[in-house]
Amino acid sequence: MSIENESVILNGKKTKRDELLNILFICSRNQWRSRTAEDLFKNHPLHQVRSAGTAPSARIKVSEKAIQWADLILVMEKRHKEILREKFGALIEEKEVMALDIPDEYGYMDPELVEILEWHWQSILGFGKR
Repeated sequence: MSIENESVILNGKKTKRDELLNILFICSRNQWRSRTAEDLFKNHPLHQVRSAGTAPSARIKVSEKAIQWADLILVMEKRHKEILREKFGALIEEKEVMALDIPDEYGYMDPELVEILEWHWQSILGFGKR
């Protein structure tokens, strides 16, 4: 079976892998990890990708509008998921949120970070590199 015919489960609903998804990457300051993820995958032909941060000092702060836009939210650490739950309550409960368990120890476009992000992208969405 071709990958275009396969499905993933998002928010309890079966979604074809070739359907457009809005994917939001979240870290603390939107400076290194989530920004790397956005820049890495932003030109993917099947998905729109954005990034934001949870901290008051974030380059781009996560907003209600960003949460509403997203079909899938990929947070770098479990604590980011908890922060989103505290800040956005029921709105987050309606979304598929997955923690990638990527610690805050990488710089922007760090080769190891890129490798980890590409592995998660493949694991979650079933797509190869960028």
